[in-house]
Amino acid sequence: MSSFNLSDLEAQLQDITENNADNGVSFAKKSLKLDTEEDALEIVKAIRACTNLEYLDLEGNTLGPLAAKAVAQALQENGTLMKRALWKDMFTGRVKTEIPKALEYLGSALCIAGTRLFELDLSDNAFGPIGIEGLANFLTSSSCYTLRVLRLNNNGLGISGGKILAKALLDCYNNSFQGGSPALALKVFVAGRNRLENDGAKALASVFEKLTSLEEVVMPQNGIYYQGIIALANGLSSNPGLRILNLNDNTVGPKGAQAIAKALPNFQNLEQLNLGDCLLKTQGAVVLAEALGVEGSYPLLAELNLSYNEIRTRGANPIALAMAKKERLVTLQLDGNHFGQTGRTILRDSLIISEKIGSLGTLNDDESEDNEESDEEDEEEDDEGNDEKDESENESKENIDNNKDMITNGSIVQPKITIVEFLKSPTGEKLLLLPDDVVQDFITHVKNLSENDASPELKFIEEFTRIIMKVSALSTTGYADVRLRTQYLTDALYSKLCSFVTENDQISVWNNTLLVNLGLIKAEDKSSGKIDWNLEGCFKALETVSQKDYFLQETRSTLKFFLENPVKVNKKKVMDSFEHSKDSLKAVLNRMQST
Repeated sequence: MSSFNLSDLEAQLQDITENNADNGVSFAKKSLKLDTEEDALEIVKAIRACTNLEYLDLEGNTLGPLAAKAVAQALQENGTLMKRALWKDMFTGRVKTEIPKALEYLGSALCIAGTRLFELDLSDNAFGPIGIEGLANFLTSSSCYTLRVLRLNNNGLGISGGKILAKALLDCYNNSFQGGSPALALKVFVAGRNRLENDGAKALASVFEKLTSLEEVVMPQNGIYYQGIIALANGLSSNPGLRILNLNDNTVGPKGAQAIAKALPNFQNLEQLNLGDCLLKTQGAVVLAEALGVEGSYPLLAELNLSYNEIRTRGANPIALAMAKKERLVTLQLDGNHFGQTGRTILRDSLIISEKIGSLGTLNDDESEDNEESDEEDEEEDDEGNDEKDESENESKENIDNNKDMITNGSIVQPKITIVEFLKSPTGEKLLLLPDDVVQDFITHVKNLSENDASPELKFIEEFTRIIMKVSALSTTGYADVRLRTQYLTDALYSKLCSFVTENDQISVWNNTLLVNLGLIKAEDKSSGKIDWNLEGCFKALETVSQKDYFLQETRSTLKFFLENPVKVNKKKVMDSFEHSKDSLKAVLNRMQST
């Protein structure tokens, strides 16, 4: 007969209690705009009236400091039992200086109430480093010693915000441990789309090494290169219960893949591994496949994503063999690689034999011809190049080869390019080679083009808008570092142009120019030039930019009006290849209008 363990039973009961907090208050997705204490009265009343308040869900509303203060007062009185603060998308339209104060009010109230929080979700609040500063004291308090789930997705933290967050969590762990309480045992950590880069990742890796309790780590789209990935792999190695790891759309590369492969034996409970769009190359994929294919390992693996990684024919068989005995496997995503017809055949035949063919995706966007010869070239490049060069330098290999005089003292110095060179052929690679202070260079360039024109203001607006289109068109690129620079420059350029048209009373002129360059209306001037940029990227960039405080309300309304009118030719609706992108932007504009 097995022995009875009272402490295990208590832990199970605690988990049941934490995961079934059904008694609470929800105003989720009500699109309430709460500025004053009176505006928040309905929420305040609901909080005070709730017996055993266990959660407060305010997702999709927008709280100013005064409204947050009123909510905080109610939580101070009745928030002792609260376990889940579901505060996702809660500051839309707020200036950054308002958000820290609102967070301070809410956090202080929970501390005073003696709350022991289980889950904190502040995703989709673009508060940046300043928001984390307002949250830091709360994260180090006793109210967060019991924290198990922390979701900070899409907060714009940046490197400095990532470091502040890491310090707060490390302080929380140390405070809980030294204070005689059970040490912080965070299980779920989500921080995707935060531009953490290598330094932010390294700071968080030091926290992961201390915790040892993590089960789910989700950090896609953070501009992390192999140095940061190595640090994360080392830190996560101390967490044997890890079930889910998502590092999608970071530049892991072969060296990062090797670090992850080395850490994998520590994660025998692994259920999901997402390394899609990570530039693993063939070498990185083979190393991972060998680690995953160890006999009897990772019996719970259900999902593996290695899509869009430039994996060639040689990687097909190792991946298929690694999955052969994974009884729980449901999803194997390998789209967008370079297997060629031979590689695809190998994959399918091998997975049919192991009866895992049902898990394989469509293999869309794969190269159509065989590429065994290029496969060998890829292997040579991985073996010889990646051991000595940063992964980010590989993207500019062609430029480096053509500029060998730029190699100095054994180090590669990438040549900067001019505005004119970029505009002539606006690629992601060239965008990264522009000077750091390029925003002012763009302005000077456009001023020079327009100063001798008969209508200099109109010329300035037209040329500047075309530049914005060529930059923002890169926002859907597959490379994280290009996207990050694109987002920064697009934001800065739109801000400058909005200021210019406002100061010069040219808003209606700019609105018309913007519509023309987005292909929403035809230009009256037939010599204005054709659209030769990726409109999908331009619409995607506007989803973010249109929510900025500087973006003009009149422009939002104009965009919304023309997006709601389908493109017609001879009074007939035609197929619109950008319909999905337009619908996404329209949804953002509709949401902003409702708030």
